[in-house]
Amino acid sequence: MADLLQGFVDLGPSIVLPIIVFIFGLVLGAAPRKAFIAGVTVGIGFIGLNLVIDLLGGSLGPAAQQMVDRFGLNLTTIDVGWPAASAISYGTVLGSLAIPVGIGVNVLLLIFGLTNTLMVDIWNFWHAAFVASLVNAVTGNFALSLFAMVTYLLLMYLLGDLIAPTVEKFYGYPNITFPHGTSAPGFLVAIPLNWIFDRIPGFNKLQADPETIQDKFGVFGETTVMGLIIGIVMGLLAGYDLGGILGLGISLAAVMVLLPRMVALLMEGLTPISEAANEFVKKRFPGRELNIGMDSALSVGHPAVLSSSLLLVPITIGLAFLLPGNTTIPFGDLATIPYAVCLMAPVFKGNIIRTVVAGSLYMTSILYITSWAAPLVTMAAQAANFDLGGNSSVTAMVEGGLWPTWLFITAGQNMPWITIGLIFVVCLGGLVYVNKVKAAKVAG
Repeated sequence: MADLLQGFVDLGPSIVLPIIVFIFGLVLGAAPRKAFIAGVTVGIGFIGLNLVIDLLGGSLGPAAQQMVDRFGLNLTTIDVGWPAASAISYGTVLGSLAIPVGIGVNVLLLIFGLTNTLMVDIWNFWHAAFVASLVNAVTGNFALSLFAMVTYLLLMYLLGDLIAPTVEKFYGYPNITFPHGTSAPGFLVAIPLNWIFDRIPGFNKLQADPETIQDKFGVFGETTVMGLIIGIVMGLLAGYDLGGILGLGISLAAVMVLLPRMVALLMEGLTPISEAANEFVKKRFPGRELNIGMDSALSVGHPAVLSSSLLLVPITIGLAFLLPGNTTIPFGDLATIPYAVCLMAPVFKGNIIRTVVAGSLYMTSILYITSWAAPLVTMAAQAANFDLGGNSSVTAMVEGGLWPTWLFITAGQNMPWITIGLIFVVCLGGLVYVNKVKAAKVAG
Protein backbone atom coordinates (compact mmCIF):
# COMPACT_ATOMS: atom_id res chain seq x y z
CA MET A 1 0.00 0.00 0.00
CA ALA A 2 2.82 2.37 0.93
CA ASP A 3 4.53 1.67 -2.41
CA LEU A 4 1.26 2.39 -4.26
CA LEU A 5 0.86 5.74 -2.47
CA GLN A 6 4.51 6.57 -3.08
CA GLY A 7 4.09 5.81 -6.78
CA PHE A 8 1.06 8.11 -6.88
CA VAL A 9 2.94 10.94 -5.16
CA ASP A 10 5.89 10.49 -7.50
CA LEU A 11 3.64 11.48 -10.40
CA GLY A 12 4.15 15.06 -9.21
CA PRO A 13 1.75 17.79 -8.05
CA SER A 14 0.58 18.74 -11.56
CA ILE A 15 -0.91 15.22 -11.89
CA VAL A 16 -1.68 14.42 -8.26
CA LEU A 17 -3.61 17.64 -7.56
CA PRO A 18 -6.07 17.35 -10.51
CA ILE A 19 -6.88 13.75 -9.54
CA ILE A 20 -7.38 14.71 -5.89
CA VAL A 21 -9.50 17.72 -6.85
CA PHE A 22 -11.66 15.52 -9.13
CA ILE A 23 -12.16 12.87 -6.42
CA PHE A 24 -12.88 15.46 -3.73
CA GLY A 25 -15.32 17.19 -6.06
CA LEU A 26 -17.27 13.95 -6.57
CA VAL A 27 -17.23 13.14 -2.84
CA LEU A 28 -18.48 16.64 -2.03
CA GLY A 29 -21.38 16.30 -4.46
CA ALA A 30 -20.17 18.29 -7.47
CA ALA A 31 -21.44 17.15 -10.87
CA PRO A 32 -18.92 14.77 -12.53
CA ARG A 33 -18.46 17.11 -15.48
CA LYS A 34 -17.86 20.11 -13.22
CA ALA A 35 -15.46 18.14 -10.99
CA PHE A 36 -13.53 16.86 -14.01
CA ILE A 37 -13.19 20.32 -15.60
CA ALA A 38 -12.15 21.74 -12.22
CA GLY A 39 -9.43 19.10 -11.85
CA VAL A 40 -8.09 19.63 -15.37
CA THR A 41 -8.13 23.42 -14.91
CA VAL A 42 -6.18 23.10 -11.65
CA GLY A 43 -3.65 20.88 -13.43
CA ILE A 44 -3.26 23.38 -16.28
CA GLY A 45 -2.90 26.24 -13.82
CA PHE A 46 -0.30 24.33 -11.81
CA ILE A 47 1.73 23.50 -14.94
CA GLY A 48 1.58 27.15 -15.99
CA LEU A 49 2.59 28.22 -12.49
CA ASN A 50 5.53 25.82 -12.49
CA LEU A 51 6.65 27.08 -15.90
CA VAL A 52 6.72 30.64 -14.56
CA ILE A 53 8.50 29.54 -11.34
CA ASP A 54 11.01 27.67 -13.51
CA LEU A 55 11.52 30.86 -15.50
CA LEU A 56 12.10 32.69 -12.22
CA GLY A 57 14.49 30.03 -10.95
CA GLY A 58 16.27 29.75 -14.31
CA SER A 59 16.80 33.51 -14.31
CA LEU A 60 17.68 33.98 -10.63
CA GLY A 61 19.80 30.85 -10.17
CA PRO A 62 22.62 31.72 -12.58
CA ALA A 63 22.53 35.39 -11.52
CA ALA A 64 22.76 34.36 -7.87
CA GLN A 65 25.67 32.02 -8.61
CA GLN A 66 27.42 34.81 -10.49
CA MET A 67 26.97 37.11 -7.49
CA VAL A 68 28.33 34.42 -5.17
CA ASP A 69 31.38 33.91 -7.40
CA ARG A 70 31.90 37.61 -8.04
CA PHE A 71 31.84 38.61 -4.37
CA GLY A 72 33.90 35.61 -3.29
CA LEU A 73 31.53 33.86 -0.88
CA ASN A 74 33.47 30.95 0.66
CA LEU A 75 30.69 28.85 2.19
CA THR A 76 30.54 25.10 2.70
CA THR A 77 26.84 24.11 2.66
CA ILE A 78 24.92 24.11 -0.62
CA ASP A 79 21.22 24.95 -0.62
CA VAL A 80 19.80 22.24 -2.90
CA GLY A 81 16.25 23.63 -2.81
CA TRP A 82 12.80 22.22 -2.15
CA PRO A 83 12.67 19.72 -5.07
CA ALA A 84 15.63 17.88 -3.55
CA ALA A 85 14.17 18.25 -0.03
CA SER A 86 10.87 16.69 -1.11
CA ALA A 87 12.71 13.82 -2.81
CA ILE A 88 14.73 13.25 0.38
CA SER A 89 11.54 13.39 2.47
CA TYR A 90 9.57 10.85 0.43
CA GLY A 91 12.61 8.61 -0.11
CA THR A 92 12.32 6.67 3.16
CA VAL A 93 9.78 4.33 4.80
CA LEU A 94 8.95 7.10 7.25
CA GLY A 95 8.36 9.54 4.38
CA SER A 96 6.08 7.12 2.54
CA LEU A 97 3.72 7.20 5.54
CA ALA A 98 3.31 11.00 5.43
CA ILE A 99 0.32 11.01 3.06
CA PRO A 100 -1.83 8.32 4.77
CA VAL A 101 -0.97 9.80 8.18
CA GLY A 102 -1.70 13.34 6.97
CA ILE A 103 -5.08 12.35 5.52
CA GLY A 104 -5.93 10.29 8.60
CA VAL A 105 -5.15 13.16 10.99
CA ASN A 106 -7.18 15.57 8.85
CA VAL A 107 -10.21 13.24 8.75
CA LEU A 108 -10.13 12.69 12.52
CA LEU A 109 -9.88 16.42 13.24
CA LEU A 110 -12.77 17.14 10.84
CA ILE A 111 -14.96 14.44 12.42
CA PHE A 112 -14.39 15.82 15.92
CA GLY A 113 -14.80 19.43 14.76
CA LEU A 114 -11.22 20.34 15.69
CA THR A 115 -10.37 21.89 12.33
CA ASN A 116 -12.19 23.59 9.50
CA THR A 117 -9.38 22.87 7.05
CA LEU A 118 -10.05 20.22 4.40
CA MET A 119 -6.59 19.43 3.03
CA VAL A 120 -6.51 18.95 -0.74
CA ASP A 121 -2.82 19.68 -1.20
CA ILE A 122 -1.59 16.22 -0.16
CA TRP A 123 1.62 16.59 -2.18
CA ASN A 124 2.90 19.03 0.43
CA PHE A 125 2.70 16.48 3.22
CA TRP A 126 6.39 16.12 2.32
CA HIS A 127 7.03 18.96 4.79
CA ALA A 128 5.81 16.71 7.62
CA ALA A 129 7.97 13.90 6.26
CA PHE A 130 10.98 16.23 6.14
CA VAL A 131 10.66 17.28 9.78
CA ALA A 132 10.04 13.68 10.87
CA SER A 133 13.15 12.57 8.95
CA LEU A 134 15.28 15.12 10.81
CA VAL A 135 13.86 13.98 14.16
CA ASN A 136 14.73 10.42 13.12
CA ALA A 137 18.26 11.57 12.24
CA VAL A 138 18.58 13.05 15.75
CA THR A 139 17.02 10.21 17.75
CA GLY A 140 17.04 7.10 15.56
CA ASN A 141 13.59 6.35 17.04
CA PHE A 142 11.01 5.51 14.36
CA ALA A 143 7.95 5.68 16.67
CA LEU A 144 9.02 9.05 18.06
CA SER A 145 9.60 10.37 14.52
CA LEU A 146 6.10 9.25 13.53
CA PHE A 147 4.72 11.04 16.60
CA ALA A 148 6.67 14.16 15.56
CA MET A 149 5.06 13.90 12.12
CA VAL A 150 1.56 13.82 13.65
CA THR A 151 2.43 16.75 15.92
CA TYR A 152 3.77 18.78 13.00
CA LEU A 153 0.55 18.10 11.07
CA LEU A 154 -1.50 19.38 14.04
CA LEU A 155 0.58 22.56 13.95
CA MET A 156 -0.08 23.04 10.22
CA TYR A 157 -3.84 22.48 10.57
CA LEU A 158 -3.90 24.95 13.46
CA LEU A 159 -2.07 27.51 11.34
CA GLY A 160 -4.44 26.77 8.44
CA ASP A 161 -7.43 27.61 10.64
CA LEU A 162 -5.77 30.79 11.93
CA ILE A 163 -4.68 31.98 8.48
CA ALA A 164 -7.97 31.48 6.59
CA PRO A 165 -9.61 34.85 7.54
CA THR A 166 -6.45 36.75 6.56
CA VAL A 167 -6.24 34.90 3.22
CA GLU A 168 -9.83 35.87 2.43
CA LYS A 169 -9.39 39.49 3.48
CA PHE A 170 -6.05 40.19 1.77
CA TYR A 171 -6.08 37.88 -1.25
CA GLY A 172 -9.85 37.79 -1.75
CA TYR A 173 -9.99 33.96 -1.67
CA PRO A 174 -13.07 32.87 0.30
CA ASN A 175 -12.86 29.45 1.96
CA ILE A 176 -9.23 28.93 0.96
CA THR A 177 -6.31 28.53 3.37
CA PHE A 178 -2.64 27.64 3.18
CA PRO A 179 -1.48 25.05 5.76
CA HIS A 180 1.75 24.99 3.78
CA GLY A 181 5.01 24.05 5.50
CA THR A 182 7.07 26.77 3.83
CA SER A 183 4.57 29.62 4.09
CA ALA A 184 2.46 29.18 7.23
CA PRO A 185 5.35 29.63 9.73
CA GLY A 186 6.03 33.14 8.37
CA PHE A 187 2.54 34.21 9.44
CA LEU A 188 3.41 33.79 13.14
CA VAL A 189 6.76 35.54 12.63
CA ALA A 190 5.08 38.57 11.04
CA ILE A 191 2.52 39.18 13.81
CA PRO A 192 4.96 40.24 16.59
CA LEU A 193 7.16 42.08 14.06
CA ASN A 194 4.14 44.09 12.90
CA TRP A 195 3.39 44.98 16.55
CA ILE A 196 6.99 46.22 16.92
CA PHE A 197 6.89 48.15 13.61
CA ASP A 198 3.72 49.94 14.74
CA ARG A 199 5.68 51.31 17.72
CA ILE A 200 8.76 52.60 15.90
CA PRO A 201 8.35 56.39 15.37
CA GLY A 202 8.70 57.38 11.73
CA PHE A 203 8.93 53.82 10.46
CA ASN A 204 5.31 53.25 11.44
CA LYS A 205 4.29 56.00 8.99
CA LEU A 206 6.05 54.52 5.95
CA GLN A 207 3.56 53.12 3.46
CA ALA A 208 4.68 51.33 0.31
CA ASP A 209 2.01 48.97 -0.93
CA PRO A 210 1.87 48.45 -4.73
CA GLU A 211 -0.99 50.95 -5.15
CA THR A 212 0.83 53.70 -3.22
CA ILE A 213 4.05 53.09 -5.16
CA GLN A 214 2.18 53.25 -8.45
CA ASP A 215 0.47 56.51 -7.46
CA LYS A 216 3.75 58.15 -6.39
CA PHE A 217 6.09 56.87 -9.09
CA GLY A 218 3.77 56.56 -12.08
CA VAL A 219 5.12 54.18 -14.72
CA PHE A 220 8.08 53.27 -12.47
CA GLY A 221 5.61 52.06 -9.86
CA GLU A 222 4.01 49.55 -12.23
CA THR A 223 4.74 46.01 -11.08
CA THR A 224 6.00 45.08 -14.56
CA VAL A 225 8.46 47.97 -14.60
CA MET A 226 9.50 47.18 -11.01
CA GLY A 227 10.35 43.64 -12.12
CA LEU A 228 12.35 45.06 -15.03
CA ILE A 229 14.28 47.45 -12.77
CA ILE A 230 15.02 44.79 -10.13
CA GLY A 231 16.22 42.42 -12.86
CA ILE A 232 18.52 45.08 -14.33
CA VAL A 233 20.01 45.87 -10.90
CA MET A 234 20.58 42.17 -10.21
CA GLY A 235 22.18 41.76 -13.64
CA LEU A 236 24.57 44.61 -12.84
CA LEU A 237 25.44 43.02 -9.46
CA ALA A 238 26.07 39.70 -11.22
CA GLY A 239 28.44 41.40 -13.67
CA TYR A 240 26.40 40.46 -16.77
CA ASP A 241 26.97 42.06 -20.13
CA LEU A 242 24.30 44.37 -21.60
CA GLY A 243 22.35 41.51 -23.21
CA GLY A 244 22.38 39.50 -19.99
CA ILE A 245 21.29 42.50 -17.91
CA LEU A 246 18.36 43.35 -20.18
CA GLY A 247 17.43 39.66 -20.56
CA LEU A 248 17.22 39.22 -16.78
CA GLY A 249 15.16 42.41 -16.52
CA ILE A 250 12.65 41.24 -19.15
CA SER A 251 12.45 37.76 -17.56
CA LEU A 252 11.57 39.18 -14.14
CA ALA A 253 9.09 41.60 -15.73
CA ALA A 254 7.47 38.60 -17.45
CA VAL A 255 7.24 36.76 -14.11
CA MET A 256 5.45 39.77 -12.58
CA VAL A 257 2.82 39.60 -15.34
CA LEU A 258 2.44 35.85 -15.88
CA LEU A 259 2.43 34.57 -12.29
CA PRO A 260 -0.82 36.34 -11.25
CA ARG A 261 -2.53 35.04 -14.40
CA MET A 262 -1.55 31.43 -13.66
CA VAL A 263 -2.83 31.89 -10.10
CA ALA A 264 -6.14 33.17 -11.48
CA LEU A 265 -6.41 30.00 -13.59
CA LEU A 266 -5.79 27.84 -10.52
CA MET A 267 -8.49 29.71 -8.62
CA GLU A 268 -10.89 29.21 -11.53
CA GLY A 269 -10.48 25.46 -11.06
CA LEU A 270 -10.74 25.55 -7.28
CA THR A 271 -13.84 27.76 -7.02
CA PRO A 272 -16.43 25.04 -7.85
CA ILE A 273 -14.74 22.64 -5.41
CA SER A 274 -14.83 25.26 -2.65
CA GLU A 275 -18.52 25.90 -3.38
CA ALA A 276 -19.29 22.15 -3.34
CA ALA A 277 -17.42 21.75 -0.04
CA ASN A 278 -19.47 24.42 1.66
CA GLU A 279 -22.75 23.03 0.31
CA PHE A 280 -21.70 19.61 1.60
CA VAL A 281 -20.93 21.00 5.06
CA LYS A 282 -24.09 23.11 5.27
CA LYS A 283 -26.25 20.03 4.64
CA ARG A 284 -24.46 17.71 7.06
CA PHE A 285 -22.93 20.04 9.64
CA PRO A 286 -25.12 23.14 10.03
CA GLY A 287 -23.19 26.12 11.31
CA ARG A 288 -19.78 24.89 10.08
CA GLU A 289 -17.82 26.18 7.12
CA LEU A 290 -14.85 24.34 5.61
CA ASN A 291 -11.77 25.96 4.13
CA ILE A 292 -9.90 24.17 1.34
CA GLY A 293 -6.25 23.66 2.28
CA MET A 294 -4.19 24.50 -0.81
CA ASP A 295 -0.64 25.13 -1.95
CA SER A 296 0.39 28.72 -1.17
CA ALA A 297 1.36 29.02 -4.84
CA LEU A 298 -2.04 30.71 -5.08
CA SER A 299 -0.64 33.70 -3.21
CA VAL A 300 2.83 34.23 -4.67
CA GLY A 301 1.57 36.16 -7.69
CA HIS A 302 0.42 39.12 -5.60
CA PRO A 303 2.42 42.26 -6.53
CA ALA A 304 3.40 42.97 -2.90
CA VAL A 305 4.71 39.42 -2.47
CA LEU A 306 6.59 39.33 -5.78
CA SER A 307 8.15 42.78 -5.41
CA SER A 308 9.29 42.07 -1.85
CA SER A 309 10.63 38.65 -2.81
CA LEU A 310 12.68 39.92 -5.74
CA LEU A 311 14.24 42.57 -3.50
CA LEU A 312 15.01 39.89 -0.91
CA VAL A 313 17.07 37.80 -3.34
CA PRO A 314 20.17 40.07 -3.42
CA ILE A 315 19.60 40.92 0.26
CA THR A 316 19.70 37.20 1.15
CA ILE A 317 22.89 36.70 -0.83
CA GLY A 318 24.42 39.71 0.94
CA LEU A 319 23.36 38.35 4.33
CA ALA A 320 24.96 34.99 3.53
CA PHE A 321 28.23 36.81 2.94
CA LEU A 322 28.02 39.15 5.95
CA LEU A 323 26.55 37.00 8.73
CA PRO A 324 29.27 35.57 10.99
CA GLY A 325 28.85 31.83 11.46
CA ASN A 326 26.68 31.25 8.40
CA THR A 327 27.86 28.36 6.21
CA THR A 328 24.99 28.23 3.68
CA ILE A 329 25.28 29.25 0.03
CA PRO A 330 21.76 30.41 -1.00
CA PHE A 331 20.97 28.85 -4.34
CA GLY A 332 18.22 26.28 -4.94
CA ASP A 333 15.57 28.01 -2.86
CA LEU A 334 16.15 31.62 -3.91
CA ALA A 335 13.25 31.28 -6.36
CA THR A 336 10.99 30.08 -3.55
CA ILE A 337 11.50 33.10 -1.30
CA PRO A 338 7.98 34.26 -2.36
CA TYR A 339 6.60 31.17 -0.58
CA ALA A 340 8.44 32.11 2.62
CA VAL A 341 7.01 35.65 2.74
CA CYS A 342 3.59 35.25 1.07
CA LEU A 343 1.81 35.00 4.43
CA MET A 344 3.88 37.77 5.98
CA ALA A 345 2.73 40.36 3.41
CA PRO A 346 -0.97 40.10 4.44
CA VAL A 347 -0.07 40.80 8.07
CA PHE A 348 1.65 44.00 6.88
CA LYS A 349 -1.34 44.79 4.62
CA GLY A 350 0.86 44.63 1.52
CA ASN A 351 3.39 47.16 2.81
CA ILE A 352 6.52 46.30 0.83
CA ILE A 353 8.88 48.16 3.19
CA ARG A 354 7.68 46.18 6.20
CA THR A 355 7.71 42.94 4.23
CA VAL A 356 11.29 43.48 3.05
CA VAL A 357 12.54 44.47 6.52
CA ALA A 358 10.72 41.58 8.19
CA GLY A 359 11.78 39.25 5.37
CA SER A 360 15.42 40.25 5.88
CA LEU A 361 15.17 39.44 9.60
CA TYR A 362 13.42 36.19 8.73
CA MET A 363 16.05 35.23 6.15
CA THR A 364 18.75 35.93 8.75
CA SER A 365 17.18 33.39 11.10
CA ILE A 366 16.65 30.97 8.18
CA LEU A 367 20.33 31.11 7.19
CA TYR A 368 21.46 30.43 10.75
CA ILE A 369 18.99 27.57 11.32
CA THR A 370 19.82 26.15 7.90
CA SER A 371 23.54 26.13 8.69
CA TRP A 372 22.88 24.55 12.11
CA ALA A 373 20.59 21.85 10.68
CA ALA A 374 22.78 21.05 7.65
CA PRO A 375 24.47 17.94 9.18
CA LEU A 376 21.04 16.42 9.92
CA VAL A 377 19.69 17.27 6.44
CA THR A 378 22.80 15.66 4.93
CA MET A 379 22.27 12.58 7.12
CA ALA A 380 18.60 12.36 6.05
CA ALA A 381 19.67 12.70 2.39
CA GLN A 382 22.12 9.83 2.78
CA ALA A 383 19.44 7.69 4.46
CA ALA A 384 17.18 8.30 1.44
CA ASN A 385 20.05 7.36 -0.94
CA PHE A 386 19.88 10.86 -2.42
CA ASP A 387 22.71 11.81 -4.77
CA LEU A 388 24.57 14.66 -3.05
CA GLY A 389 26.24 15.61 -6.33
CA GLY A 390 29.68 15.56 -4.78
CA ASN A 391 28.72 17.97 -1.96
CA SER A 392 29.71 17.00 1.56
CA SER A 393 27.03 19.18 3.18
CA VAL A 394 23.58 19.99 1.80
CA THR A 395 20.48 21.76 3.08
CA ALA A 396 17.19 23.27 1.90
CA MET A 397 16.81 26.87 2.97
CA VAL A 398 13.05 27.44 3.00
CA GLU A 399 12.33 24.21 4.86
CA GLY A 400 15.48 23.31 6.75
CA GLY A 401 15.76 26.87 8.05
CA LEU A 402 12.24 27.51 9.34
CA TRP A 403 11.41 27.81 13.03
CA PRO A 404 9.30 24.59 13.20
CA THR A 405 12.39 22.68 11.99
CA TRP A 406 14.44 24.26 14.77
CA LEU A 407 11.65 23.57 17.28
CA PHE A 408 11.33 19.87 16.45
CA ILE A 409 15.08 19.21 16.19
CA THR A 410 15.68 20.94 19.52
CA ALA A 411 12.85 18.92 21.05
CA GLY A 412 14.38 15.76 19.59
CA GLN A 413 17.67 16.56 21.32
CA ASN A 414 16.17 17.21 24.77
CA MET A 415 13.87 14.64 26.45
CA PRO A 416 12.15 14.11 23.07
CA TRP A 417 9.01 12.25 24.15
CA ILE A 418 8.25 14.90 26.77
CA THR A 419 9.11 17.97 24.68
CA ILE A 420 7.42 16.79 21.47
CA GLY A 421 4.49 15.63 23.62
CA LEU A 422 4.28 19.16 25.03
CA ILE A 423 4.19 20.62 21.50
CA PHE A 424 1.45 18.11 20.66
CA VAL A 425 -0.64 19.21 23.65
CA VAL A 426 -0.16 22.93 22.83
CA CYS A 427 -1.21 22.40 19.18
CA LEU A 428 -4.21 20.26 20.14
CA GLY A 429 -5.18 22.85 22.75
CA GLY A 430 -4.92 25.57 20.09
CA LEU A 431 -7.22 23.61 17.77
CA VAL A 432 -9.75 23.13 20.59
CA TYR A 433 -9.65 26.83 21.44
CA VAL A 434 -9.95 28.10 17.84
CA ASN A 435 -12.63 25.63 16.71
CA LYS A 436 -14.59 25.02 19.90
CA VAL A 437 -14.14 27.74 22.52
CA LYS A 438 -13.66 30.75 20.20
CA ALA A 439 -16.25 29.47 17.70
CA ALA A 440 -18.78 29.09 20.54
CA LYS A 441 -18.13 32.67 21.68
CA VAL A 442 -18.64 33.99 18.15
CA ALA A 443 -21.84 31.95 17.73
CA GLY A 444 -23.10 33.09 21.13
